Amino acid sequence: MVQGKLSSDLLRGHTDTMILKLLLSGDKYGYQITKLIFANSGETYELKEATMYSSLKRLEKEKKISSYWGDANQGGRRKYYKITSIGEQAYKQNKENWELAKLILEQLL
Repeated sequence: MVQGKLSSDLLRGHTDTMILKLLLSGDKYGYQITKLIFANSGETYELKEATMYSSLKRLEKEKKISSYWGDANQGGRRKYYKITSIGEQAYKQNKENWELAKLILEQLL
């Protein structure tokens, strides 16, 4: 960590899981996802847009999320993302894997 900021390398493999977790609480658009990750991390981690959109594209291709265009009356058309049942299962499995990895790391470090 440099000046209270987490290295993106530490979190890179968990981007999909972070996005899926946010979508569990409801549909969201891209910019909203980046802002929520920043806020929910206590402003210590900022997900780059390119990384986020690559992850969204991959998640959609894997049918873990779906997307749709929102109403243009809300200040411009936004693409919203919605978690699917496959995505909910993937989140649950990823979370279980994370808990196991965390336990092992706590024992080793």
